[in-house]
Amino acid sequence: MLCRATGLSAPGTNEEQLRAWETSARQPRARTVDLLCRLYATDPAGLGLIGDYRPEDRPAAPATADSCPPPCPPPVTAAPPPAGDSIEVVVDAVRRSVERTLALTTVSATQLEVLDERLLGLRQAYVYTPPTEMLAQLLGDLEEIRTLAEERQPAGVQVRLSEMTALVATLVADALMKLGRVQQAQRWYGTARTAADDSGNCELRARVRAQAAMLPYYYGPLDSAVDLARQARLLNRNRPTATGVLAAAAEARALARRGSADEARAAIRQAQDLFERCRHGQVDDAWAFPERRLYLYLSGTYTYLGAAAQARAAQQQALRLYPGQAGIDPALLRLEEAICLAQERSLAEACELASHTYLQVPAAHRTDILGSRANDVIEMVPLQFRSVRVVRELGEILMLPAGTR
Repeated sequence: MLCRATGLSAPGTNEEQLRAWETSARQPRARTVDLLCRLYATDPAGLGLIGDYRPEDRPAAPATADSCPPPCPPPVTAAPPPAGDSIEVVVDAVRRSVERTLALTTVSATQLEVLDERLLGLRQAYVYTPPTEMLAQLLGDLEEIRTLAEERQPAGVQVRLSEMTALVATLVADALMKLGRVQQAQRWYGTARTAADDSGNCELRARVRAQAAMLPYYYGPLDSAVDLARQARLLNRNRPTATGVLAAAAEARALARRGSADEARAAIRQAQDLFERCRHGQVDDAWAFPERRLYLYLSGTYTYLGAAAQARAAQQQALRLYPGQAGIDPALLRLEEAICLAQERSLAEACELASHTYLQVPAAHRTDILGSRANDVIEMVPLQFRSVRVVRELGEILMLPAGTR
């Protein structure tokens, strides 16, 4: 009817063909498109048969009362590269784009150097700063490292950030261990191991595991302490490094406390051999393993081997090397001296030394790890003597709330 009214010949179409055009399943022939455009006083774009790329300020096509809304346009597909660009140009453009992405970084070399300097300061402060105070500093710097690491960085930068994360997370775990927060410390040691493994740094992977062995050494189970130290020693591959010495010494100490005497002596010999051949690092660096720390581990090993004379020699050597401001290590050495006295059945002297040592430690450093070590003195006392006054007094001191001891 519309065709007759406009004097145009009718296109040869049916309902099925119109549906095919509307769904873009088929396209009408050019003559049919021209006829439809004349019929509806529009253009192919108005019919939805092609895209409309004319300026938006073009004159609108006249509408008629009988006109229908245009069908849905066909789906948009990505445009091919401009016809004038050769494949060589496209290939080079994509390569440059990829290289720019790989070079993207939000961390400058100067930032990394500044972070390294700050972490060295943290490692030095950790030796004598109370754990609660230390935690605040560590967590602040770790959050900054995390923020940098979550951005896409070049591989070399990402490795450095993972190494920093592992180091700081280990110190966080150590601080929590001192505070007796065993489960939190365990989780943080796990985080440190994940970061160390992510860095691919073999020595760092060994170091984190050797440090983590301290937690089960003090709080149990001893088998875990042995396993972690042994993993660290295997990762170190007998290299003469501070990490290698720590791993062997940690394994020796845990083996001795577990009662594996022969294995403990073998591990001690290895630790001493590696120590003679390695660089020990600065004495005031928590990430180093200076001579005084070796003696600390020797003290623990010989104490649980029942070799009191060798244990006392190690304790005296270590105490001579510690300055006045040295955290809790000197107290740990004196508590091991008290354990030796208890082993020799000098019970009163052992408990008096443990009580005096514990109370002499500044309150901020008098944390659960010292309480646990002092309690080991009581554990060495036979049950029938635990009602003796000096033993009871030591137990009462350890039971006092923090801040009143």
